[in-house]
Amino acid sequence: MKQLHPALLASQALLPKDAPVHLLTRHSIREQPDNQFADGSVPLTDEGRELAYTWGQHIERPFGALYTSPIGRCVETAEYMLAGSTEAKTSTLILPPEKTTVLVEPGCFVTDINLAGPHFFRLGARGFINTYLSDRVPGVLTPAAGLSKLATYLYHHHGSKDTVAVHVTHDTILAAFVSALLGKQHIQPSDWPWMLEGLWCWFSPRGLHWIWRGEQGVTPLEFHPDGSHLVAHSSLLLNGSSV
Repeated sequence: MKQLHPALLASQALLPKDAPVHLLTRHSIREQPDNQFADGSVPLTDEGRELAYTWGQHIERPFGALYTSPIGRCVETAEYMLAGSTEAKTSTLILPPEKTTVLVEPGCFVTDINLAGPHFFRLGARGFINTYLSDRVPGVLTPAAGLSKLATYLYHHHGSKDTVAVHVTHDTILAAFVSALLGKQHIQPSDWPWMLEGLWCWFSPRGLHWIWRGEQGVTPLEFHPDGSHLVAHSSLLLNGSSV
C-alpha cells in the first residue's frame, strides 16, 4: 500500500477503545482530467479501486456506518473499502453507503456555487483554499462556520463504540477541515491530502479528538445556546499547546 499515506495505518494504534471513531477520508486514486479540475464524471482508476479494497482489509474496526459524497468516485471508494473489510471478515454487515451532500460541494462549505465557482476556477484548488483560510470568499462559509458544520455532522453520524464510521469526501473539504482544526491560514503543496488519506477523529466531553498524519489534538466544542450546532474553540495539541 505504498500509495497510502504512511501515518494512516499506524495511527490506528492511537485510537480509543471505548468511543465510536470516525474516518473522514478523501476518495481513492482517480483518473487525471483533461484540465486541472476533476468534475463529477472523473472515475477511479483500477489502481484506485484496488487500493480502496486493500485499505478496507487493513482497517481494524468493523464498519458501523458508511457515508459518501454522491460523486461516483467517492461512492466507489466507499463500496470497495467495505468490500475489503468484509473480505477480511472485520465487517460482517452489508451496509450500502449513504449518500450525503454534506460531503460534496456545493453542500458542505460552499453555500452559493454561482458566487464561489468563478474564484475556484481562477485560483485552482489550493489557491482557493488558501484564499478561503486567510480571507472571505463569497458564497463560502467562514473556516470557523465550516468547522462547526462538519463537526456537527460527524457528531450526529457515528456507529457503536467498537466500530468506525467512514465518510468519503473530496480533497478540498478535507483540506479545509484539517486546516481549520490546525489553525492554519496557509497550506503548502505538501499539506494537501493524498488520495485516500483520512482524518481519524472521535468525540469526548473534552471535544473533538483528531489524528492527522500522526499528530494528535483536541478541539473543544460546545453546543450553541439554541442547540442547533456545535461551536468550536481553538485546538490543543496533545502536549497542551494551542494551535
